[in-house]
Amino acid sequence: MSTTVSNDTFPLADRPVRRLGYGAMQLAGPGVFGPPKDREAALAVLRAAVEAGVDHIDTSDFYGPHVTNQLIREALSPYGGDLVIVTKIGAKRGEDASWLPATSESELRRAVEDNLRNLGLDALEVVNMRFFGDGHNPDDSSVEREMRVMADLKREGLVRHVGVSNVSAAQVAQAREIVPIACVQNQYNLVHRGDDALIDDLARDGIAYVPFFPLGGFSPLQSGELNAVAASLHATPMQVALAWLLQRAPNILLIPGTSSVAHLRENLAAGALQLPPEAVARLDAIAPRGAAH
Repeated sequence: MSTTVSNDTFPLADRPVRRLGYGAMQLAGPGVFGPPKDREAALAVLRAAVEAGVDHIDTSDFYGPHVTNQLIREALSPYGGDLVIVTKIGAKRGEDASWLPATSESELRRAVEDNLRNLGLDALEVVNMRFFGDGHNPDDSSVEREMRVMADLKREGLVRHVGVSNVSAAQVAQAREIVPIACVQNQYNLVHRGDDALIDDLARDGIAYVPFFPLGGFSPLQSGELNAVAASLHATPMQVALAWLLQRAPNILLIPGTSSVAHLRENLAAGALQLPPEAVARLDAIAPRGAAH
């Protein structure tokens, strides 16, 4: 299989991007905290991704904190005109590496300023407002206060497009009443399918859906059926899991992360993997439609 990115694209706001992107979270140290164990290897992964055709990189200044954005700037600046860097705000790191909400207006503005400075940009292309919910799953609390700040940042030109992360369908609807939404970034993968209906609704409106933890994140996907399908297709289970997501809906954009060039190439090869209908049916049956876990 090819290790360059498929030419299949979907609009992210007003920019068509290839559907296989790259998530930079794993470039920071253990627990997404502190510097990488191998700085040169981290820089090499970023450069290899762009050389392979990746034009969508997901990051945040609270990864590290500051680490991944500084790596991206060192590796890739000055940025090519077709590269879309998407970041997120709404959290900060404690000195003990804890993840803490940071959603006041002053904290959100400071986060945008930090992202601009560490990425070396005058404006951020897409910024996701990340809500805490109950961890990696959303609740239905109001998003009005935060989204009005995001709308102000957009009007001021510091942020070109706004997305939301870790949100329910009701929260997406409320956010869209306040500011146009370019993308939704939620937990979704082969076994965690609570957003099935939301993905379909967003697809009808031309809005990108970006799964975080597409390969299970801190709890990697484990399934005998997945392993069997992968063996039958002479692919890795992770390649099959990514290919299933690409075939799930046209508006799904993927941002699998890795700190290894070899794993990056394996992930990119998933873009060339076409799952036959019988394989899709077997994978669909692993978790019922709409299953939260």
